[in-house]
Formats: sequence, C-alpha cells, structure tokens
Amino acid sequence: MADTRCRRSWRSSRLARSRRCCGRAEAEGPPSPNRYRAADTTPRWVWRNGPIRSSPGTHTSFIPLLLCQHTLPGTPLVALHSNARTLTLVPLVALIFYDVSGGPFGVEDAVSSAGAFFTILGFIILPVIWSIPEALITAELSTAFPENAGFVAWVTAAFGPRWGFMEGFFKWLSGVTDNALYPVIFFTYLEQVAPWLFGGSGWLVRSGMIFATNVSLTYLNYRGLHVVGQAAVGMTVVTLAPFLVMVVVALARGKVDPANWFEVKPLGEVDWLSFMNVLFWSTNYWDTVSTLAGEVKRPSRTFPRALGFAVVLVIFSYLLPLLVGIGVVGGSAGGDDEWKLGFFATVARGVGGPVLAWSVVLAAAVSQLGQFEAEMTTDSYQLLGMAERGFLPEAFSKRSEHGTPTLAIVFSSIGIVIIGSLDFLLIVEMLNLLYCLAEMLVFASFIKLRYDFPDLKRPFRVPLGTVGCVVMVAPATVLLLVMVVLPVVRGRWGVVLWVVVASVCGAALYPLLQDLRDRGSLRFVPSTPDDFHVFLHSLYSHAEVDEEEDGEGENDEEVALLISDRETLTPRVLSLE
Repeated sequence: MADTRCRRSWRSSRLARSRRCCGRAEAEGPPSPNRYRAADTTPRWVWRNGPIRSSPGTHTSFIPLLLCQHTLPGTPLVALHSNARTLTLVPLVALIFYDVSGGPFGVEDAVSSAGAFFTILGFIILPVIWSIPEALITAELSTAFPENAGFVAWVTAAFGPRWGFMEGFFKWLSGVTDNALYPVIFFTYLEQVAPWLFGGSGWLVRSGMIFATNVSLTYLNYRGLHVVGQAAVGMTVVTLAPFLVMVVVALARGKVDPANWFEVKPLGEVDWLSFMNVLFWSTNYWDTVSTLAGEVKRPSRTFPRALGFAVVLVIFSYLLPLLVGIGVVGGSAGGDDEWKLGFFATVARGVGGPVLAWSVVLAAAVSQLGQFEAEMTTDSYQLLGMAERGFLPEAFSKRSEHGTPTLAIVFSSIGIVIIGSLDFLLIVEMLNLLYCLAEMLVFASFIKLRYDFPDLKRPFRVPLGTVGCVVMVAPATVLLLVMVVLPVVRGRWGVVLWVVVASVCGAALYPLLQDLRDRGSLRFVPSTPDDFHVFLHSLYSHAEVDEEEDGEGENDEEVALLISDRETLTPRVLSLE
C-alpha cells in the first residue's frame, strides 16, 4: 500500500508542470468535446461519463493525450490522426522480412571476406545472439507502446525526450542510408547477366536508373500502407521461389558437396571488418517495424506472432542458399573475387541454366523493391510519429488522402538519392555504425524500464526476469561494442567522421527545433516532447491498482488520460490519484 502511494505521489509530481500551466481550468468546467478534433476524420469524444467512444472503424494511436480540466481554456488539444488500422499478420510478416532481410542478396561479400566455414557459422550464431533477442525486445516494447513513435517512445520513457530525439535521428539516418543500398544491389545483379545495358557510360546509366527507380517506388509508398503491405506478400513469394527451386534442383542432381562447407580461410587473410559489417547488416533492423505499431490491428497479438514467423523465415532465407551455393562452387570458386555482390545469379546458372539465372535476377529486382518499400514505410512513419509527439514540426504529421505521411516520404526519398551513389561496403559501414549507437540506447531502455517500472502493462513479456534480460542482451551488447570499435581500429576515419558529424547535428537539432517552437517560427502540435515524457510515465502501473483504491478519496484530483485499449481499441479514463 505504501509503495503504491509513493508511486502515485511520484507520478503526480511528474504531472505538476502540466497542472501549473493549466490552473484556471477547473472553474471553467470540462471543455467542449468538439475541441478534440484534429481533422474531419477524427472521432468526437464523449466527455468523462462512462467510456469514451469513437466512431466505428477508426482509432487513435496509443499513448495518452490530456483531456480533462487541466487543459488551458481556449487551447485546442489536438488528437492524433484517426485512421483505420490496416496491417494484419501476413503483410506484417512480409514487411518485417523485407526490413531485415529480403533474401540472401548482398551476403556474397561475406564469403569473399571470410571464406565458406566462417560465413556459414556466422549465419548460424548471429541470429541466436542478435536477431532473436532484438526481436523479443521489439515484441515486448511494441506491444507496451503500440504507436508510430516506436523506439523513440521507448527511449523517451526511459531517458527523456532529448535522448528519444537522438534515437529517432540516428535510426532515421541509418534507415535512409540502408535504403540507398537496394537500387545499388539490383543494378549490380542486372549487370551480372546483361552488362551490355550499361555500356561505356555505366556510372551515368546506373545513376539515372537509380533515380528513376527511387521516384517510382516513392510514389507507390505514397499510395497507402495497405498497398505496400499486400504488395510485400506477393514480393516475398517471388523473391524466395527461385532459391527454393535452386535448392531442390541442386540436391536432386547431386551438385552439392558438403565438404565445401568446411573450407577454412586462414585467419590472417580474413577481412574481419567487411565480414562483420555484412553479417551484421544482414540480420539487424528488427525494431524498425515498431514505427508501424499504430497501424497494426490487435498489436498485442499480431506483433509477437509476426516477429516469430519472420525470424524463422529470415534465418532459412540466408542459410539454405548459402549452403547450396557454397556446396556447388565452393567458398573460393577459383578466386575470392568471384564471391561478390550478384554471384548467386552465377550459381543459379550453373545449377539450372540461364532461365534460373534470370529468375534470380528477377527475384533480386523484386527483393530490392520490397526492401525499399518496407524501409521507406518505417522511416516515414517514424517521422510522422515523432511529429505527432512534438519532436518535429507538425507538417511531418500531415497525411495524404491515402493516409500516408507525404512530407516524411519526400524527405526520406531525398536522403536516398544523395547517398545512393556511394560504394556498397562504404554505405554498409556508415549505416551499421549509426545503427549500433541507436541500438545501445534501445537495449539500455529495455533494461531500465524492466528495472524501474516492473508494473508497466506488457501484453507480451519476454519470459525472463530483469537479470535474465541482462544476460540475454549481454552478447548482443558486446557485438555492438565490437562493431563500434572496428572502424577506429581499422582506420576507417571517413566512416568515423560521418558518425561524429551526425551525432553533433542530432545533438544541436533538438534544442534548435524546440527554440523555433518557442519563438513560433515553426508550427508544432500543441503537446511538447516533455509532455509526452510525462504522459508516458503516467502509464507505469496497472489500471487495476487505481481502480481498487478509487473509493479511498472521493475528492481526489483526477487526471483524465485517453488510453486506447490494446485489444478492443476502446478508450478509457483512468484516475491517477
């Protein structure tokens, strides 16, 4: 009982600033429900008496908005954009698959860097120490905070809005850098089977094709999340089908020699930096899908199941083609340089002829389309979620007639065009280092929330205690530290400079944006990142605790919070005193 009182008192102090700003409201009485409209599609809220109901087929993104007497009279309180949740299980699995993997395209450089044995071993070990823990963390925190701010909400809840902004900045910049890879991969595969397309002006033709592809795919993303989700399902089938055929044909014809799997490259010849970068890049980005949590139907059930299916799909989409490809041609293939980006098309030609080779090229094209769409979707909805919570100008939260964040998509597309002309491995190193810094914040937030707020409602919970969670993330944290140190040890100062500049820009951008808000130079939503932090902390106990003790103080001051129920999406009002 005493602990509950203490926790209530602490939460009350966190809300003190909002209350001080809104002292005149009680005499005024509750404001008109019509004030809580953000757009024509936003539902009308029935004030206080009974559950707050919304119009059928709509929802607001999760995490609260202050509704009651503590709102300043005359100050409009803008609800989040109301929109039907469109993502179901199968499209979500496909989007996660493309966010993380998209098939074995790009892993060929791992074989040339470390040889057959280390590559196979790496794709067996890394999912266990990295992919599975990251997927479990994503499942727990995405169901606890099912909104488009995603990992920004997690870090904000644990460490405050400044660190939440840095998390969002690092993740968005890393995501845009990652997305610049996919047109590069596709045209590299195309050049393997049709070099005549590029002629003597290969760089110019490639740049023009990358730009045209970027514009076309950006428009598809603009047309709506349901379009992208359904397209991702079909793309997944097309991407994996040629490799299934290659596996079956190679085994049926006896072309696979298991002895090739155990070819060990001398340790002194292994390019560990390139190997680790490709390996890490191929198995990360599990938490990017959290920025779509506000668009998922029944997220508390759908997210854990989708992540579980996606983990299995990703692991086998790497291991089976690698085992067959190395089993057919060996880890050296007559020279390490042959195992490079696009080499699976060569393997397919040796197994099934030119038809299968062209099928792999087609699969590479479809895969890059799928990865581009999935990454741009999560990047743009992340900016939307940050704008809805006051981190970015309100313009980023505006949606098109298709429900998509228009300005956020345009910004992501511009970043892709700028970075897309760089070398493949250089882009991988740049995005990995940024991603590692952001992921350290995610792991630290996961542990801190477990320790500080054990009563946070978690519809899905990693079945471990706090100590067990620390043990689970320890190997992955060591891997992150290794990935951060490697560029420094190897003297990749260009990559290090890129991250230093990005860190300085991110640290300066947050106070600059908040200063522009205070000056009125840019339009933001009414709630600030500090408000968001307060709102998040108001949820760190079960609703049942408050309900059990409602009778203890009839005159207790109440703070009403709009909280979407995770399963029924029926909002409810909680008393926090």
